[in-house]
Amino acid sequence: MQDLAPPPAPAAHRGHRPARWVRTRLRAAPWTALLNAVLVFAVVLLSAGLPRGVDRGEDAALRDFLHDRGIGATSLVTHATLRPGDDSAALDAVAAKLTARTGPEFRVSPDGPVYGVSTGLTRALGNPGLSRPDGLPPKLGLRHLAGLSEHASLVEGRWPAAAPADRPLQIVVAQRAAEKLGIRVGDVLLEEHLPRLAPPPGTEVVGTFRANDEADPYWTDLACLTAPCLRIPDTFMRLRRWEVTGLTGGDDLSRLLTWAGDGQLYWRLPIDPDSLRADRLPQAGSALASYLAGPTAARLAAETGRPDLRTFSSLPELFALATARRDAAAPLAALGPAGLAGVVVVVLCLAAALAADRRGPELLLLQARGGSRRAVLRRLLGEGATTVLPGAALGTLLALLLLPTPRWGAALLAGVSATAFALLAFPARALLLLGPRARVRRAARRGGARRVVGELALLAVTAAAVVEVRRRGAAPPGAGIDPLLVAAPLLIALVTGLLLARLQPPLVGALARAVGRRRGAVGFLGLAGAARGTGGRPRPSALPMLALLLAVTTAGFGAGVLSAVDAGRARESAYATGGDVMVSAPKGFGLAASFVEAAGRLPGVRAATAVTVLTDAAVLRPGQRHLTISLVVVDPPAYAEISRSVGRGTFDPALLAAPDGPAWPAGRDVPVPALYSRGLVEQLGGHAGAERIYLTSTGELRAQYAGTLDATPALRGSTHPFIVLPAGPATARTPELRDHGHWFAVGDLDEAAVRRLLHDLPVHPLLADTARLTGVPVVGPLPEDIPDGYLVDTAAGRTAALAGDPLQRAAARVFRATTAGAGAFAVLAALLTLLRAAPDRAAALARLRTMGLRPRQGLALILAESLPQTLLAAAGGGLASLAAVALLGPALDLSALLGTPVPPGLPLRPAAVLPPALALTALVAAGVLAEALLTGRRRITTDLRVGDAP
Repeated sequence: MQDLAPPPAPAAHRGHRPARWVRTRLRAAPWTALLNAVLVFAVVLLSAGLPRGVDRGEDAALRDFLHDRGIGATSLVTHATLRPGDDSAALDAVAAKLTARTGPEFRVSPDGPVYGVSTGLTRALGNPGLSRPDGLPPKLGLRHLAGLSEHASLVEGRWPAAAPADRPLQIVVAQRAAEKLGIRVGDVLLEEHLPRLAPPPGTEVVGTFRANDEADPYWTDLACLTAPCLRIPDTFMRLRRWEVTGLTGGDDLSRLLTWAGDGQLYWRLPIDPDSLRADRLPQAGSALASYLAGPTAARLAAETGRPDLRTFSSLPELFALATARRDAAAPLAALGPAGLAGVVVVVLCLAAALAADRRGPELLLLQARGGSRRAVLRRLLGEGATTVLPGAALGTLLALLLLPTPRWGAALLAGVSATAFALLAFPARALLLLGPRARVRRAARRGGARRVVGELALLAVTAAAVVEVRRRGAAPPGAGIDPLLVAAPLLIALVTGLLLARLQPPLVGALARAVGRRRGAVGFLGLAGAARGTGGRPRPSALPMLALLLAVTTAGFGAGVLSAVDAGRARESAYATGGDVMVSAPKGFGLAASFVEAAGRLPGVRAATAVTVLTDAAVLRPGQRHLTISLVVVDPPAYAEISRSVGRGTFDPALLAAPDGPAWPAGRDVPVPALYSRGLVEQLGGHAGAERIYLTSTGELRAQYAGTLDATPALRGSTHPFIVLPAGPATARTPELRDHGHWFAVGDLDEAAVRRLLHDLPVHPLLADTARLTGVPVVGPLPEDIPDGYLVDTAAGRTAALAGDPLQRAAARVFRATTAGAGAFAVLAALLTLLRAAPDRAAALARLRTMGLRPRQGLALILAESLPQTLLAAAGGGLASLAAVALLGPALDLSALLGTPVPPGLPLRPAAVLPPALALTALVAAGVLAEALLTGRRRITTDLRVGDAP
C-alpha cells in the first residue's frame, strides 16, 4: 500500500499558486485591453463633456444676450419722492440698503450703483448773451449725481456747494455745453418767465467739468449732461433750441426742490450679467420679483422709511425672453446628444458581442469544468474594471478640467452611467451565453416570436409618441426639454432599422440570385454573404444598421431644422427690409433724385424704385367717419418685381396701368388706379370703388379700386389699412408726392456702394447749420459713413444679426459636434461588424484563393458583402429623416430660434435633409473600403499559410 501512495511533490512546486485571472487575461490580450480602455475613455469623455459644454454655451449665451441689451435694460431703477431735508447722506444710506438686498441670485455690477436726484422740469433761460440758433431761448434742466467728482474732472471753477438762502443755487455744467451756449463761470442763469409767474430762484454757474470717460456706464441714460442737445420742438417750422443739464451739490437738494417744484430720488443698480446662470434663471426671477413687488420690496420700504419707494426693471421680461429662447433651442441642443448616445450604446453592444464571440468557447469551457456563473461573472467584472475604470476616471477628470462650469452633477451622472454600461455590457452578454436555458433561448431566437412582440411594442410606442407630439405640439415655454420631441426621431429611426433588418435578407438574397445568373461568382458570393449571418447566425446583425440609422436620422432631422431656421431668417429679413436693400431719409428731407437714379444703376440691381409713404392719409366718404390709412406711391413694374422677390403683396403691374393709354389724364378729379389692402376693403363694407383720399398737407386725391393686397413690402409688419398708387398719375395730380422718403431694391447689391452714394449726397442746409452749431459733422470721414438720420437697411444684415444669437450658435455647435461624433461611432460600428465576421470571411477567402481567386477579386468580395447593409441603412436613414420632418414638423414652432414671430411648422426640404445622410454614408463606406484595403490581402495570405485554421 505504501508503494501505491503518490510520491511527495517536489519542493519547487509545494509553494506554487495559480496565476491571478486578471493579470493572465491582460497579458494574453494586451492590445484588446488597451483598445477597450481607449474606447471607454472616449465614450466617458463625451458623456461627461457634453453636459458641461451645453451648460457653458447656455451661460455664455445668457450673458451675451443681457450685455447686448445695455446697462439701462439690465438695471434695477428705484424711485422715491424728494422730500425737504433729503441730502447726500440719505441717498448713500438708501443705496447701501438697496445693494445689500440684491442677494446671491443676482449681484450688482462692480461699477456700483448710480444715484441722485432728477427733475422733470426744464426752464427757458432769458440771459441775452446765450446762443439762440433760431431765436428760441435755451432750456436748462437740473439734477444731482452722487460721486460726480470720481467720474469727471473739473475744468474751471469749483464743485457746487450749499449756498446761503439769499444766493442763487450753485451748479456746474459740461465744458462743451458752456462753450456752445456761451456760458461762463460766474454767470447767473435766469428764467425767461411770463409776467404772471413769480420768478424762480436763479442758478449760478460755479464751474465746468469734463467726463473722464463718456463710455463709462455712469453716464448711461443721462441726456444733455456731458454735451448740450440741439432739439427741434417744432418739426413743422424746423425751429431749433439748445437744451443743457446742470448739476447741483448734494447739500442743496432742498433748493433744487424749490427750483423745480418737485423731484425724484433715483437709484440705478446695474446687475452684473456674469453673476447669472442659465440653470438658476427661475430662482433669479423669483428673487427679482420679490425685489420689485414682493416681500423684499416691502422690507426695503420699511427699512428706508420711504413708503413710496418703487423699483422698476426690464429684467423680468428679459428673463422670460431668455427662457423662451433657451427652451426653443433645447430640442435642437438635445437631439444631437441623444442620437450620439444611441449610437454609442450600439457600439458598446457590438464590442460586447465581438468579445463574446471571441471568448465564448473559453467561457463555456470554464463552466463545463465546474465554474459557476457567479464566479465567472465576478472574474469578468474584475477584468473589465481594470480597463474600464481607469479610462472612465481619466475621461471624467479631463472633461471637468477642460470645460469648467459651476455645475458638475449632470456631468458626473452621465459619466457614471456611461461607465456602468461599458463595464456591464460584456458580463451581461456572457450571462446570456452561460445561462441554464441558453440552448432554449437560441432555439427561440430562430423562431422569432419574442422579436415580433418586441418590434410591435416599439412600433406602438413610436406611433403614440408621434401622435401625441402632433396633437399637443412642443412643450410650452418654461417646461424644459420636451422628451417626446427629442425621442420621437430616434424612435422612428429604431422602427425603420428593425423594418430594414426584416427586409434585408430577402432583398439582398433576391439581388444575389439575380447577380448569380450572370457571369462571375464574386458578386453572388458577396451578396449571399450579406444576406446571411456570420458564425452560424441565420440573419445579419441589426446593430450596425441601427448605429448608422440613428446617426443619419439625427443628422437629417437636425439639418432640416437648421435649414428651416436659415430660410426663415432670410424670409423674415426680406419682409422686414421690404427687399434686399432699403434706404430711408429723415422725415421732411427726402431722397435726392440724383441718388435714386445713381442707385438704380448700381451693379446687381434687379429692380429698384423710390417710394413715398404717407401714414396720415384718410379715406373720406360722405356721411361716414373717415378711415385713417397709409398711402404708398410706387413705380408699378419695379415694385411688382420687388413684391414678387420678397414674396409679399404680389400683384400684376398692369392693374395700375392707364386705362386709355400711356398718357395720364390731368386733373385731381380723375381717379388714379389703386390697390387696396384687404383690411381697408373690409372696413369699406366690401364695396370699394372710387374713393376720396385726404392728404394732410396737399389736399385731396381720388383713387379707383383696381385690386386687393394682403400686404406690401414698403409697410413692414404693419396691419394698418393702406392704398398703393402708381407714381406717374399720382405725382401728376399731386406734385408734393414726388418727395420720396424711401428707396427699395432687390438683387445682389453691395451695401457699401449704397452707403457711398449717400455719403456723397449734397448736405441739406439745415443739417449743415446744425453740424456747425454742434461741432459734429453731418457725415463721418469714412466713405461708408452716411448723414445722420439716414438709414441703410439690408436683408443680409438683418439675417446676420438674427443668426448671431449666441444661444442658437451654441445649440448648432453642439448639434454639429455630436453629429460628427455619431458619424465616427457609426464608422466604428461598421468596423466592429467587419471584425466580428473576419474569421468566417478569412476562411472562405482562403478556400476561394486555392481555387484561383485573385487578390483584387477578394477585395471586391469583401466590399460586396459589407456595403449592402451600409447602403440600405443610409437609404433607410434618409427616409426616416424625411418621415420625422413630415410627421413632427407641424408641431415645431421656430419663432424663438428665428428671433421673430412666424407661423408654426417645419417645411419638408429634401435638399437639406439628404446631404447629411449622404455625407455619413460616404464616411462609413470609406471606412469599410479602408478596412478592406488594409486587411484583405494580409488575411488571405495568412490564412493560406495556416490552412483552414479559422
